[in-house]
Amino acid sequence: MAAGQSSRSPTVRMTQSGPVEGVDDAARSRTYRWLGVPFARPPIGALRWKPPLDPEPWVSPQPAKMFASASAQCGMPIGPGANNTYDVTIASTIGRVVGSEDCLYLNMWRPANDETGLPVIVFIHGGYLLAGYTADPMYDGANLAREANAVVVTVNYRLGVLGWLNLPQLKTGDPDSDSGNFGMLDIIQALRWVHRNIAEFGGDAGNVTVMGQSAGAVAAWLLLVARATRNARLFHRLVPISGGMSLATNLPSGSIPILLPATYFAAQGKALLQALLIADGKAADAASADAYIQAQGNAYVADYLRSKPADEILSTVVTKLTSMGLAVSWPIPDGHVLPLDPIASIVAGDYASVPVLAGSTREEGKILSQLLALSPALGGVPGLRIGDAERFMNYYNFDPDGPTSLTVEAIVNPQYLPVDAPDTGFNARTALLTKVFLTANSENVLNALKTRQPDVWHYRFDWAREAPPYDVIIGAGHLVDMLFVFGNFGPSLLSKPIASSANRKGRLALSKAMMASVAAFARAGDPNNDSLGIAWPTWPRSLVFDASLDDKAISVI
Repeated sequence: MAAGQSSRSPTVRMTQSGPVEGVDDAARSRTYRWLGVPFARPPIGALRWKPPLDPEPWVSPQPAKMFASASAQCGMPIGPGANNTYDVTIASTIGRVVGSEDCLYLNMWRPANDETGLPVIVFIHGGYLLAGYTADPMYDGANLAREANAVVVTVNYRLGVLGWLNLPQLKTGDPDSDSGNFGMLDIIQALRWVHRNIAEFGGDAGNVTVMGQSAGAVAAWLLLVARATRNARLFHRLVPISGGMSLATNLPSGSIPILLPATYFAAQGKALLQALLIADGKAADAASADAYIQAQGNAYVADYLRSKPADEILSTVVTKLTSMGLAVSWPIPDGHVLPLDPIASIVAGDYASVPVLAGSTREEGKILSQLLALSPALGGVPGLRIGDAERFMNYYNFDPDGPTSLTVEAIVNPQYLPVDAPDTGFNARTALLTKVFLTANSENVLNALKTRQPDVWHYRFDWAREAPPYDVIIGAGHLVDMLFVFGNFGPSLLSKPIASSANRKGRLALSKAMMASVAAFARAGDPNNDSLGIAWPTWPRSLVFDASLDDKAISVI
């Protein structure tokens, strides 16, 4: 019987804060699960913009059978909808504030047996650090837990300016609090919770793999150099997918950096405070807002900000800061929680040296094609001519096995047509975006890491077998590989464009190989396994994950 398991139920387990009761899903998925387990106190009221604290203890078994609320955020096509899941309400919540500040909860899945000492895989979701949620069906951990024979953990964390804010009036002299990196501190707190509690769920606290995708990969990479984790051994392997942690100074000219300097976030915090004061009638413009702030003092301003509803704060970012170019929320290189230059820290050897399995997709830029508007060099206008709500509904209503009236020409911005035009077409423009953004950032950190350690692997995901027009519009795009890694092709944002009957055999074979690779890496720190049919060399070579309609097609480049 697993440590902490009740003789009454295999799903009642004891955490350091108190007992939780999960769900026995052995009959359906051959797993047990625990959803909505608190790993910190709600960061509300006086705890807003403070480092997370351990949960208040409890005595009676608490139900852990439903996902907790998503972190407060402005809705995007990735969700969540009004019901904290993937459903049609996502279309109507785009641009509206959804979720809750009471969000610091995690979820766990494990095989429905008594085995202990299982590898642990902790997943950090993406969403630009502005959006996303662990209740997304794409991230259901049952299939991966069963196939990898592991405990899979997914983690909520604070998002947007509620998670990252650099403002002098909130600083108290505590270095963690003053860093502004509250979302990063949430993730570190979750790892501490795992370290202290995961044995009760059959996991090995000495064998923890952190996996993150997109913004989650940024956070995962930063755990290598974060002050609280680089020497604490809270994790032992790393799987960052489609991310990096480079500043502009680390990259070739023309690249788009992942990280922005602390000065950006200082300007953002100042603009947010000014906008709130002006909206409240306490100031007429930025100059008078600054005078008001100076006259009232820091304590008053901190209380004022903590009294504001989350939806007012987040809505102000969208309506006021976006046009100023100050709406990005991202980890802050503050010099305490995170180094001023994470890549330099790796080059200097000041980081957590653990085996790394990184991943990327061949056509990252296709899903991210709205970013073509970032500069004239990329194209200067968004890749798609349709809005987010229409884009979502197109996905939601798509039948991959039936006829469709959707065409590439009706969806792609005319500037990028025909899509295969050299230099100016959608394919060429998104390939350039892939190169100067995610490829540049990924290769920069991988090359730095390889100067310090040999155990670095990389995969490129090439699968693009969607039904038309999504074979062009999505292709081997950003996020597509997550459906394969988790083995979830049921309801989620990309499931209908991706999961056709025609590609089913090859798609499932590829997914099984990808899950086996994550399992091998989580067990032993090396992704090589028999399902690949080929040896996986270390970086700078890459394994290519692809499939025909009928079977996986794996190669090395």
